Amino acid sequence: AEHIPVSLHFSSLPFTPGWSCPPSAAEVYFSSWQLGLTADGYCSRVLRAQSNRKEGNSEFRLRVEGDPESYHPGSTYRVTVTAASPSYFRGFTLIAMKDGAEGDKDEDYAGNFQIIDEEETQFMTNCPPAVTESTPRRRTSIQVFWTAPPSGSGCVFLKASIVQKRIIYFQDEGLLTKKLCEKDTTDKPLLDCCACGTAKYRVTFYGNWSEKIHPKDYPRRANHWSAIIGASHSKNYVLWEYGGFASEGVKQVAELGSPVKMEEEIRQKGDEVLTVIKMKAQWPAWQPLNVRAAPSAEFSVDRTRHLMSFLTMLGPSPDWNVGLSAEDLCTKECGWVQKVVQDLIPWDAGTDSGVSYESPNKPSVPQEKIRPLTSLDHPQSPFYDPEGGAITPVARVMVERIARKGEQCNIVPDNVDDIVADIAQEEKEEDDTPETCIYSNWSPWSACSSATCEKGKRMRQRMLKAQLDLSVPCPHTQDFEPCMGPGCSDEDASTCMMSEWITWAPCSVSCGAGTRSRERYVKQFPDDGSICTLPTEETENCVVNEECSPSSCLVTEWGEWDVCSATCGLGMKRRERMVKMPPADGSICGAEVLEVEKCMMPECHTIPCLLTPWSDWSDCSVTCGKGLRTRQRMLKSPVELGECTEELEQVEKCMLPECPIDCVMTEWSEWSECNKSCGKGHTIRTRMVMLEPQFGGDPCPEAIQRKKCKIRKCNRGQGNSDEKKRRKEQREKRRSKQGRAEGNSEHPGCRMRPWSSWTECTKICGGGIQERLMTVKQKIKTAQLSSCKDRKEIRACNVHPC
Repeated sequence: AEHIPVSLHFSSLPFTPGWSCPPSAAEVYFSSWQLGLTADGYCSRVLRAQSNRKEGNSEFRLRVEGDPESYHPGSTYRVTVTAASPSYFRGFTLIAMKDGAEGDKDEDYAGNFQIIDEEETQFMTNCPPAVTESTPRRRTSIQVFWTAPPSGSGCVFLKASIVQKRIIYFQDEGLLTKKLCEKDTTDKPLLDCCACGTAKYRVTFYGNWSEKIHPKDYPRRANHWSAIIGASHSKNYVLWEYGGFASEGVKQVAELGSPVKMEEEIRQKGDEVLTVIKMKAQWPAWQPLNVRAAPSAEFSVDRTRHLMSFLTMLGPSPDWNVGLSAEDLCTKECGWVQKVVQDLIPWDAGTDSGVSYESPNKPSVPQEKIRPLTSLDHPQSPFYDPEGGAITPVARVMVERIARKGEQCNIVPDNVDDIVADIAQEEKEEDDTPETCIYSNWSPWSACSSATCEKGKRMRQRMLKAQLDLSVPCPHTQDFEPCMGPGCSDEDASTCMMSEWITWAPCSVSCGAGTRSRERYVKQFPDDGSICTLPTEETENCVVNEECSPSSCLVTEWGEWDVCSATCGLGMKRRERMVKMPPADGSICGAEVLEVEKCMMPECHTIPCLLTPWSDWSDCSVTCGKGLRTRQRMLKSPVELGECTEELEQVEKCMLPECPIDCVMTEWSEWSECNKSCGKGHTIRTRMVMLEPQFGGDPCPEAIQRKKCKIRKCNRGQGNSDEKKRRKEQREKRRSKQGRAEGNSEHPGCRMRPWSSWTECTKICGGGIQERLMTVKQKIKTAQLSSCKDRKEIRACNVHPC
């Protein structure tokens, strides 16, 4: 009853010589669209079917994986057509056309479809750009890949038609049509920035990857974010990007969580980079903000280096990361972006093929391109969703402008919120420290950020050493208060408010002694209308490569100081610079590339849980297969201060190459009878392989052995003829005995069938096994079961060496 009525649709359908197989259901229904086709075979009337049609249904839906609002040129997407239960469909047609196209020429069609399952889908015979079903049958879903067209193709309509009995569902504006436009080119970094001066930003990273939000296979013990590494840079440098290949630095961040190589790559870019961005790792990955502040860092941008990129590893994982790539902080109005907030989903660096958090190492050969993870990558993926929905973000990043330097040339004036964001001061809060929070003493107040009569702030800090009750949050570890320069009054109407000093500009020379400067600007002029006399620029001497001679080398500016080696008290910090150009005369560069100096942190306070840093992970506990590895830390504070409940050892799983498995054989069989009744012969015994060797285990030994045998000497002449006579008698006896076997002599109460043929040898060389069977043909009722049963014989075969 559900088959397509041929008389209805073929009455005016001409013979189509191009069909080599029966047409699909969709092709039969849509054949009316093909009338009047041009010789080039395009289905120009695919959108004007004359069959029965139903509008406004919600049973069927066309969906593009991830539900994007736009497409990236050249990217590939999974397209599905589904029917809501209990509905189904027998045939379908799927086509992608440019907005406003009629479908009568080649360029009207956008992108290319790729078949996933040839048993389900095929390209339409008389309409090659379209996809239809392979065989008409009940189905609830189909899926294909669609590769988006190149840049400049404009908007595209993905349209699906559904065949169900005699009804064609086709919607121009509904769940069976999806409109995708090319991703706006304004999303790409501006080729040239027209902003003036420089701007200073703070980037803050909020990790939302937790067991509550992402419960599948969540790694409870080892979850963390690696140290964050990035830079503000020009358009000529790309840290990472979708569709590109990961550098060695990106690979080491993605697989090992190590930023060292990435920082080296960034610093080697010289003038293409303005600021290196670094933030500490987070263990564990998710932490309430009332326990520990989110990682943040400050950086600057200018007209040529107005892009910002960073990345951090999601650990443990094969090679998964989150981050921003070439985020443009310059506006089209020649100003600086005030704020950027973006949710982040993980992306694959293309260097490891693992599918789960703790997959063993499996390098991608050849290396693949960087791509965002999707919910349909692999059923074992922790982000897998059979419906193909979007992945829940694992992190959020916020980039805020905190200061501007130099004269700004944007034509759009700041609004009140914009000004406040630049000059807002943090207000001091009351100290409501709970007794369950143990801190170090407050450090001394820092110097005021203003050395003159501008409004500034000063800071003090303390260290959170222990949280005795995790249910009671511990307040902030930093304290701020407003301040002004010596002799200034906060109520003085002649006070002018200045911005903070911007980062020092590069040294004026590349070799020898020079100068460098930094600037600030007036945020607010005095209320009494007087002129602000505070300096807006200051200069200091700088030295780059002390000697300028053929034996001198060219080095970069010093990098930022590393974090102090001590968490409290006296420690050390270091900074580095790179050699940009070795000496012209080929000698060794004598310039210092490493500086170390002392640093003072807040006073150390003895508390029950003062711990050393974690040691490196130990070697795996096994030499092959699955094992464990550990790391430890030591208690530094005296035990007299009380019991410390923090864990001092951590254990995690480790995976090494599989252990070798040796070949396992059965026991030897009994020796066979000698193959000759007189003279020299041989006898054999065999054994079989129970388990083949794996992962480089010991190979299987011989499966067959033979040895010589000699029963007696053979007689010659008359004796020989007597021997032949004797052998003939023995053969007759054996035949008689075999006949009696069928006659119940050997098997009382049974009649046996003759022996079957020998089976094929189990091996073609090196010694195999053959067997044959004798089965019971008839049992006498009075016969005992134990005396009447099948027999089996085994012999060796193909004993020659391989």
